[in-house]
Amino acid sequence: MSTIKVAILGFGTVGEGVYRILNEKKNEIKLQTGYTIEISSIVVRDVTKNRIETPGIKITDSIQDVFADPDIDLIFEAIIGEEPAFAYLSKAISKGINVITANKAMFAKHGPALIKQAENQNVQIGFEATTAGGVPIIRTLKNLLQADRVQRIQGILNGTSNFILTKMRQDNVPFEVALEEAQANGFAEADPSDDIGGKDAFRKLMILSDLAFGRQPIWEDIQINGIDKIHSDDVSVATEKGLRYRHIADISIDENGIPSGSVGPVLIGPEHPLYGVDGVDNAIIVDTEYLGALTLIGPGAGMYPTASAMISDFLHIVGKREKVLIPS
Repeated sequence: MSTIKVAILGFGTVGEGVYRILNEKKNEIKLQTGYTIEISSIVVRDVTKNRIETPGIKITDSIQDVFADPDIDLIFEAIIGEEPAFAYLSKAISKGINVITANKAMFAKHGPALIKQAENQNVQIGFEATTAGGVPIIRTLKNLLQADRVQRIQGILNGTSNFILTKMRQDNVPFEVALEEAQANGFAEADPSDDIGGKDAFRKLMILSDLAFGRQPIWEDIQINGIDKIHSDDVSVATEKGLRYRHIADISIDENGIPSGSVGPVLIGPEHPLYGVDGVDNAIIVDTEYLGALTLIGPGAGMYPTASAMISDFLHIVGKREKVLIPS
């Protein structure tokens, strides 16, 4: 049986999720792909930190330990922030290693360059996990673009914000109480500013824009508003009118091929496709020239939705481009 040797960069929520799925589903993966998966190393920032046991796997704080292994076939990258993630992935691609990333902050800025580099090196890059957690929007867009033209994308792209708005409406609690519950449930970070302020949704929107339209708008032209200015009284009044607040990221393209968009809270009625999307779910509406409007809904926060998207990319790479992976 051939073996695929992988490394995991980052072992927070997502990296741990990837490890758990690969271990729990190793027999299913072997049956489905014909390959045995070997996790050779996990790169972390602090090797002394307490974490789950990973028997037989090297825990290291040096990326050079990964690159020194000539048999590494693929890297799962789940680091927070642009650097050193971009530098690591760029070097991995230059060495002919396939990469899968969940890093939306890095990929929103450097994704086009990495995709081009991967094409030149004839390796695969997976980035389904950068956008909307468990919603397979990246692969859906790629399939649609083969025979159709995307005109507009609207979406709830941040599960934390959606959870908070849902709790404020359903439980009639203020923003601060809903945020504390989101943090207690692991849906929000200790510093939730990127989520509640709209930056997280904005980065995901830029990734979708580049994929759907072949370009991104000028970042400074995008108006970004968070949900932290919405009060419980605002939610109550909206509810009485049959309306709901949704934090919506919106991007469209004009007749000259120029994309423009916005991120912010929007009041919508029951006729809107996003009206019934509650909790940590994400949802995306893709308007196309021929198919019309297509809506995808799925979990957008937590360990397993994002990790599952990375495993989906892995299975796609193994199934479609086996020649790229060099069995050890």
